[in-house]
Amino acid sequence: MTTFVTCLWLDGQAEEAAEFYCSVFPNSRVIAVDETPIDTPGPKAGEVLTVEFELDGRAFLALNGGPGVEFTDAISLEIRCSDQAEIDHYWDGLLAGGGREMQCGWLIDRFGVRWQVAPHSLYELWRSGDQAAAARAFTVMMDMVRLDVAALERAARGA
Repeated sequence: MTTFVTCLWLDGQAEEAAEFYCSVFPNSRVIAVDETPIDTPGPKAGEVLTVEFELDGRAFLALNGGPGVEFTDAISLEIRCSDQAEIDHYWDGLLAGGGREMQCGWLIDRFGVRWQVAPHSLYELWRSGDQAAAARAFTVMMDMVRLDVAALERAARGA
């Protein structure tokens, strides 16, 4: 069976990152911590090389790959939430310990990973065929940092 795993390249923070993410997402767990058998440019023999973990059932691998590789805005992990309470939970949780807010529901966590935290309803609105409502909501969203579901819905209604 083929498995799709998201790998996050870190510099000595693989265990910390996996534990942090597992604390934010429900139904999450660390599966395995693997040590490197030889000295590498990153970890030395006997140090943690990878941490395999699941976030709400999705497979991830944190790799202590060494310095010089950083995350960019070119790739992000998106969380589609059912309501404002979920948005607030993930937003606050992922910012804990030194993250940074960005425009349009994006944030950078303390490890440098980019996240989008958005409601399912936003995508449903964009696909609804009501271009005027979608444009109003999109315009309001462009001025937001943390997305506000009620404000997006008001904008879509033209209120």
